[in-house]
Amino acid sequence: MGATYNYAMTKKKPKQQSNTIALNKKVKHDYFIEEKFEAGLVLLGWEVKSLRESKVNLTDTYVFIRDGEAWLIGTNITPLQSASTHFVTDAKRTRKLLLNHRELQKLEEGVNQKGHTAVCTALYWKNHLIKCEIALAKGKASYDKRMDSKERDWNRQKQRLMRHSG
Repeated sequence: MGATYNYAMTKKKPKQQSNTIALNKKVKHDYFIEEKFEAGLVLLGWEVKSLRESKVNLTDTYVFIRDGEAWLIGTNITPLQSASTHFVTDAKRTRKLLLNHRELQKLEEGVNQKGHTAVCTALYWKNHLIKCEIALAKGKASYDKRMDSKERDWNRQKQRLMRHSG
């Protein structure tokens, strides 16, 4: 009788990759987030290839609503060298967002309120599609930002004290 070989033990599990392509960390510092929406994004082929390589910058990205359509403005998707040889690429072009009518209406009403804006907080994969997380946000005053940083520092200090005392 020969030794049996267990193939299940030799197969390596594929690494679980994060679905997040890019985050806009500055949003939490500059705004109070009131409501979040998930939107599809109309992209060109070279943009998808660049997003696979995470060649995107979301700082200073915001959503503009015109004629019942939402547009993503200020997103910088850097073209890959190999993908951009036969295309005229525009890294900062305005990209259309895909939202249903109710979400668009709610977003438009929110943006029309004083001090409110719509910003992109993240880009991520959902199955084979690229989604954009949009937040309806209200701007923070400078003293709010200072209070947030003080609170964050205090929470860190509490964690350190709890670790050393226990």
